[in-house]
Amino acid sequence: MIGEVEKMITVGLVWGATNALMRKGAIKWDETIKSLPQPNTPQHPVLTTIQNWLKLLLIWQYSLPFLLNLTASATFFAILSDTPISLAVPVTNATTFAATAVFGLILGEETHVALALFGTSLIVLGVYICIM
Repeated sequence: MIGEVEKMITVGLVWGATNALMRKGAIKWDETIKSLPQPNTPQHPVLTTIQNWLKLLLIWQYSLPFLLNLTASATFFAILSDTPISLAVPVTNATTFAATAVFGLILGEETHVALALFGTSLIVLGVYICIM
């Protein structure tokens, strides 16, 4: 079981890091979309959505973390085959929440540092209680 807990925490760390990185990539995509000239003729909404998704996937700052995130998701489903869901979900999601906050701080996102660190410490304590 202990080996599974390390896998759950690793998945949570990857999810948290990639969440913060994808947010940065999405901001870059938003800036790119706003800087492009707008077409003179109206386009079909579905076509516009597909074009925007393709532009988003072409931004490596978004697509690389997205692929890592999907890989962690596949790993999570593999973990679920050997671990009770009542343990896997809280540990992984709590770790993801804490890792997203920490990586957001590292990437320079504006946040209340003291509250984020306090909340992260409570999450770490809760995960510790779950696995003991």
